[in-house]
Amino acid sequence: MGDVIDLTGDGGVLKTIIRKAKSDAIAPADNLPIVDVHYEGILAETEEVFDTTREDNTVFSFELGLGTVIKAWDIALRTMKVGEVAKITCKPEYAYGSAGSPPDIQPDATLIFEVELVACRPRKGASMGSVSDEKARLMELKKQREIAAALKEEEKKKREEAKAAAAARVQAKLDSKKQQGRGKGKAK
Repeated sequence: MGDVIDLTGDGGVLKTIIRKAKSDAIAPADNLPIVDVHYEGILAETEEVFDTTREDNTVFSFELGLGTVIKAWDIALRTMKVGEVAKITCKPEYAYGSAGSPPDIQPDATLIFEVELVACRPRKGASMGSVSDEKARLMELKKQREIAAALKEEEKKKREEAKAAAAARVQAKLDSKKQQGRGKGKAK
């Protein structure tokens, strides 16, 4: 287990990295705000699992920064990279607060989540960033097709040249036979 990182400065959201992501892994960003996660939620008090995606191996997806999830998740997931697994401990004010989330989560409950960031992606029909990424990808494909076409053209030319060379050799042989023929004729 890694060091405990206090993400809020008041102990409200603590993160411990269980499994590090690869160094070149991507992280959520303004142009990649949709995150897919596997998680298990545990009540700190009883260590009881109240929610998990592990049993049916589903992925939970949401967009960061919209307040559709508890505050702790919005904060913690921004600090994660794809492939990372972290334990996130959330004080009630960063989770479900004094209301709780009955029947599973009591008022003022501290929650522990083990979260794996599976992927982060752009919004559908997304912002300029992903549009230009898409354009770049299409340009790359076009370039590869053009290179492939040029290679084909090159091969075709080589084949035709080889054919022409072969035909020229055959012709040369025929010509030399004719000459020999003539020569023989003169000798008689």
